[in-house]
Amino acid sequence: MTSRTPAGIFKPELIVMLRREFRLDWGGIHGAPHWARVRINGLALAARTGARADVVECFALLHDSQRLDDGHDADHGVRAADFVRRINHGYLHLDAAGLEQLVHACKYHSAGLSEADATVQTCWDADRLDLGRVGIRPDPTRLCTAAAREPAVIAQALARSLRHGAADADIDPAHPLWY
Repeated sequence: MTSRTPAGIFKPELIVMLRREFRLDWGGIHGAPHWARVRINGLALAARTGARADVVECFALLHDSQRLDDGHDADHGVRAADFVRRINHGYLHLDAAGLEQLVHACKYHSAGLSEADATVQTCWDADRLDLGRVGIRPDPTRLCTAAAREPAVIAQALARSLRHGAADADIDPAHPLWY
């Protein structure tokens, strides 16, 4: 499977809709700064794993978008998967295979699974690599891909997650995600 170039997932109308509907703090631990770091992690991994970059980018933006709180929210992945199905036609425009990968990645991203195709694994690793934001160092034994398990990748992602957001040089504050 080859990596597809992200097709402008961060369209202003999608960001406006997410910002309007997001129930938590936009700049909080499950908000836009986290999504931006997951995107950075995911696109870097996708270049090495062959994952579909369009699916990875969608995952970054949507996997936690349906949380009801920052604590234990066991059904947020299921809600995100349902949400993805509802908005695909109007906002994401993924083909059937990509939509199913995104639904699976969102639905099970907090279940601790590791067996899946390279795209779904890349999504899960991109999220797990940002655990430093809540004081957890990513555990290589819980990462799915060889690329994510590399000590240098973990160290870079951990440093990024500890900087918490838009001040990070890797995150463009002028990007539509931030306004």
